[in-house]
Amino acid sequence: MSDLITSLEEAQLAGRLSQRLKTLIFPALLVVDELGYLPITRTGAMLFFQLMSRRYEHASTVLTSNKGFEDWGDVFGDDVMASALIDRLVHHCHIVNIRGNSYRMRRHADLQQLLSPQPEPASRRPPPRRGPRRQEAPTP
Repeated sequence: MSDLITSLEEAQLAGRLSQRLKTLIFPALLVVDELGYLPITRTGAMLFFQLMSRRYEHASTVLTSNKGFEDWGDVFGDDVMASALIDRLVHHCHIVNIRGNSYRMRRHADLQQLLSPQPEPASRRPPPRRGPRRQEAPTP
């Protein structure tokens, strides 16, 4: 996502936005990874909206994000634009919601357990002290 936004912003500054959008509109499939991981400028959000609007009902797009739709207003800095974008995206879509731990961390699960302090089992703890409680005299 970050690289895509940067390429759109640079094309706009160079006066080549129309050409860049045409390049990105026509592929049958566009995969945009990590939507919402890094901040997006207002200009970048508007350019991304233009791209998605032009691809709408013409080509397939796959988006990955760790943000739910309810957070997209914050991601794009504009609730109305985010709502319009979501409306277009979900019109003909399949949403795959993946929950769980990172697959990258599976190999490190054993290491994580070694590094995490484990509470001592109750059977190995010393028994609580029993005996008379010390009473403190009230202060006047």
